[in-house]
Amino acid sequence: MRFTLAAATALLGAGSVSAMNWTVKVGANNGLLFDPPQIMPAAGDLIMFQFQGKNHSVTQSTFAAPCTHMTTPSQGIDSGFMNVAAGATELPEWTISVNSTDPLWFFCAQTSPVVHCSKGMVFAVNPTAAKTFTMFQAAANATGGNSTTPTNSSTPSPSGASASTPSTTKSGAIRIGGSAAAVLSAAALFVGLL
Repeated sequence: MRFTLAAATALLGAGSVSAMNWTVKVGANNGLLFDPPQIMPAAGDLIMFQFQGKNHSVTQSTFAAPCTHMTTPSQGIDSGFMNVAAGATELPEWTISVNSTDPLWFFCAQTSPVVHCSKGMVFAVNPTAAKTFTMFQAAANATGGNSTTPTNSSTPSPSGASASTPSTTKSGAIRIGGSAAAVLSAAALFVGLL
């Protein structure tokens, strides 16, 4: 059994060398924005969304419908709303694992007191020259306040990302739903406890 755990730990270490962790601030400085608004991660990278103010979500959409929770070809992932009280010392975090380099599109589904998406609160992963972040944000601004709210948080999506369970701790431990990385992470954590 030790050989299996050691092998799993070695594989985890080998896979994490090339993987990168990206931090995206959601609602930084009480603004209606993602900071940065777009990133270019590789398959295997992790994106940690840190909710910094008010009450926002990270909800997957499509390029064609920027302010609508994606339902086809599959249900898009969604953090659910993360409320951050003024003066909070611990900030909620939500992490996704990037499964491919295909473009992914996200928005904040908050509609009160204004529709955040139509105010430009959108985020892009791996936008292309044909479908840029600027085009996506312009389409969101043009929705005029039409947005749909999410119904199910942390639903895995086969369209390029899988989600973790929201957390308010600042530990490095995450849960990546439905992936080999979760098994390897659990094995590495187990070995660390020995």
